[in-house]
Amino acid sequence: MRNVIFDLGGVVLEWNPDRILENYYADDDSRAAMKTALFQHPDWLQMDRGLLSEYDAIVRLRKRTQRPRAELAGLFEAIKSSLQPKVDTVGLMERLAKRHIPLYCLSNMPESTFSYVRARHDFWRLFHGIVISGEVKMMKPERGIFEYLLDRYELSAAETVFIDDHPQNILAGQALGLHTVWFRDARQCEFELQRLLDSEPILES
Repeated sequence: MRNVIFDLGGVVLEWNPDRILENYYADDDSRAAMKTALFQHPDWLQMDRGLLSEYDAIVRLRKRTQRPRAELAGLFEAIKSSLQPKVDTVGLMERLAKRHIPLYCLSNMPESTFSYVRARHDFWRLFHGIVISGEVKMMKPERGIFEYLLDRYELSAAETVFIDDHPQNILAGQALGLHTVWFRDARQCEFELQRLLDSEPILES
């Protein structure tokens, strides 16, 4: 294995919609209604695909929920600010980079959200290449976005490990010949990577 591809949300960045709603709304009814109207609505995927702007998503959400625009704009800000780095995963990435293993990023994320997190964190320097769904108008688990990354950075699937926390994305990667690690936590990920990356251990003594 020569290359490692990381997903972002749930792997490199914290991602927990239920916790976001718990922190933003005091009552269960509001949390349940917004989970359905936002996170489980097709508009959410359209944002990830780059076909719906954050502004237009808020306009549509306001029509569905009759909630004040300021409230919804604040919720979107809370969503973006919740995407904090997972310290253990970033540590793993830093150790891989020290071993001169090229790291890449493949994530389903709106362009506006990626711009927000890219401006606020510095681990992006560890990646040799980044592919974001909202920028390329393709999404995991579609075959095209995997092929796009492999072609753009001239990677061989047989020499590349793909890490993601969603089983359907793992299966899509495997279908293209990628080696995969289904992420549950950083330590488990390290152990599984070690079996694929030969040579010296990743883990610190």
